[in-house]
Amino acid sequence: MFSIIAVTDTIPSGFLQQIGKIANSQVNSIILREKDLSPKHYRDLALEVKALCKDRGIELIIHNHPDLALELGLPLHLPWDLFAGLSRKGIIKANFGVSVHSPEEAYLAIKHGASWLVAGHIFPVKSKNKEPRGVRFLSEICIMSRLPVYGIGGINVQNIRKIAESGAAGACLMSSLMQSPDPAGFVKELLVNIS
Repeated sequence: MFSIIAVTDTIPSGFLQQIGKIANSQVNSIILREKDLSPKHYRDLALEVKALCKDRGIELIIHNHPDLALELGLPLHLPWDLFAGLSRKGIIKANFGVSVHSPEEAYLAIKHGASWLVAGHIFPVKSKNKEPRGVRFLSEICIMSRLPVYGIGGINVQNIRKIAESGAAGACLMSSLMQSPDPAGFVKELLVNIS
């Protein structure tokens, strides 16, 4: 089954209301990626989002805070740089996934016990100045990995079929979901386009 994972991106107002709408859509998981918050503010927000997700049967994934993931009994997603530092010390104890940008990074994440990979960015993204890695890159990661691989970056209704055809287990969407006035309708349209 192809999964849709929402990745949060701070919006000026109505953050929790938007998360509630996203949790009411057909997303499978939400990665709480709020990198600018202090650990205390992140924890407070995580507890609120955890309650929203639990009420709707959606998995919450903690981003960037290994100790909090362990404390709350939730999975953890790590950006590459943090993963690289922690893996050298051998101190990752939570069930975790890693953002990867090359086959070499994917290999190391698998070797050090990751449970899933997020590979990207696949298509052009306004916030990224680098060239997208493309569907061929995603296919390469999917072929080499025994783990679920999720594509990220510039994914929309028009190109999501390419993500599914690459062999990916799903797609991660950030801005498009966080800014959508109708996340449920948007996710439904995404899923229709891969069936």
